Amino acid sequence: MPGSPGRRPLPSLAFGLTVLVSVVVLFIPASGVPTAPPGTDKVVHLLLFAALAATGRWAGLARWPLAAGLTGYALLSEVVQGVAPLGRSGSVADLVADVLGIAMGLAAWAWTAGRSR
Repeated sequence: MPGSPGRRPLPSLAFGLTVLVSVVVLFIPASGVPTAPPGTDKVVHLLLFAALAATGRWAGLARWPLAAGLTGYALLSEVVQGVAPLGRSGSVADLVADVLGIAMGLAAWAWTAGRSR
């Protein structure tokens, strides 16, 4: 409910937009993926999941449920990329980059939150 104590519209909007961007980035058909130097996709995965973790914490989501949910989302995204007719492939290396991104995003949030106290 808007205006309720504890509701923070900007952080929730930021997290929602980050989720939307992730859906586009992770599930766009191969024909829509721009060409880039090798390894660029790993950096994109790392930064995308770091952003999901950080904005999720900013929106007030609890650390461990958020980490578990994002890890499940990362795994699901790799499975979908591997089996759906997107012309893409699932990758264990991408999954590792996703999980490292989650850890980085959570660590960055914890560091930032600790400094603001």
